[in-house]
Amino acid sequence: MLPTDLLMSEHRTIERMINPINKQSSTIGSANKVNTEFISVTVDFIRTYADHCHHGKEEGILFRELFKKKLSPEHDATMKELIQEHIYARTTTRNLEEAMKDYTNGNTEALNQVRKFLNDLAVFYPKHIEKEDTTFFLPSMQYFTPEEQDAMLKEFWDFDKNLIHQKYSKVADKMESLMSSPP
Repeated sequence: MLPTDLLMSEHRTIERMINPINKQSSTIGSANKVNTEFISVTVDFIRTYADHCHHGKEEGILFRELFKKKLSPEHDATMKELIQEHIYARTTTRNLEEAMKDYTNGNTEALNQVRKFLNDLAVFYPKHIEKEDTTFFLPSMQYFTPEEQDAMLKEFWDFDKNLIHQKYSKVADKMESLMSSPP
């Protein structure tokens, strides 16, 4: 198994969210209301799975190791584009969350923003995934020996092992903070 096989498997999970996101966006357009629980779950999915887990392995492990290699100009440019695209996804997710907060606080105009950011994510991820799957991941493996690939795959597994602990440690920190502040 190549390290990129694991990353592409994660892409299939991310792709499964696109249809529900599109359906929620259509519902917002036709019903003029939003399912706040859906948005909350979507934001958590994108932040935790797509960004922290998936992009975390790409940026924190694969790209880190690729920066140590002499990449072709094309691969170097593509990797830098992918990093910018990850920043775009983070910003769009943050904007979706803020628009949702505005909507739940009574700003009905924010409904259009919620729909816009959902649409932006639904358009972004398939194109981003296709770029990684078809033009970057497999060619990037040529820069690594089989031993380096195995070490990277092990680091991916170790990264994933710690992920749930990091997530719920942050949840506990947040709850402690909420409970220690005066009412």
